[in-house]
Amino acid sequence: MEQVKILVVDDDREIANAIDKLLTMEGYEVIKAYNGLDALDALVNNNIKLILLDIMMPKLDGLSTTLKIREKKNIPIILLSAKSEDSDKILGLSMGADDYITKPFNPQELIARVKSQLRRYMYLGDMENITRSSQITVAGLSLDKDSKQLFIDGEFVRLTPTEYKIMDLLMTNVGIVFSAEKIYEIVWEEPAYSVENTVMVHIRRIREKIEINPKEPKYLKVVWGIGYKIEKYQ
Repeated sequence: MEQVKILVVDDDREIANAIDKLLTMEGYEVIKAYNGLDALDALVNNNIKLILLDIMMPKLDGLSTTLKIREKKNIPIILLSAKSEDSDKILGLSMGADDYITKPFNPQELIARVKSQLRRYMYLGDMENITRSSQITVAGLSLDKDSKQLFIDGEFVRLTPTEYKIMDLLMTNVGIVFSAEKIYEIVWEEPAYSVENTVMVHIRRIREKIEINPKEPKYLKVVWGIGYKIEKYQ
């Protein structure tokens, strides 16, 4: 079986080498790059399944690199940063990242987050959706579980793996309200602690992609003080 390739991008070579050792011990193949431009080249030349991406880098920083990657690819991106403020995390998620780890990081946490993102990206729904319909339609929205794609009025909507998992949850349970904590626990597959901002950013990004007017959403509704749902249409 071919090894899963992970791209590690950090201008601090000691950190890149340390992450390389951690991931190699877990059985992954690691490709390393030391700036954003080299990272983009590595993506062209390798079948990368996940990216660990430092924010502060020369030539092309991590946030700009994330935007470039999201123009063409939906593979999971985990940002690495020495900044721990919520505003920095929200900015990174808004740019299209799937997760955010603060340096210095706990090695076990990093591995757990990598595995969680890879599960969602590579095996999303393989078992849990066996007995479900492969396609769900809600008015103009159509979710194809086989191809793991979302369409709005027949037009393909490019989602990140995390965004897809959120839409899969909400559209499979149309009309049901999920709290931010419950969404986080199901989608991120870990306990939820102070996760409202993280979930809110992903909801906002999805709305920008599927709603004509994100400020007056037709599909993805907020139930104030409770959570989020996909509106049910007859």
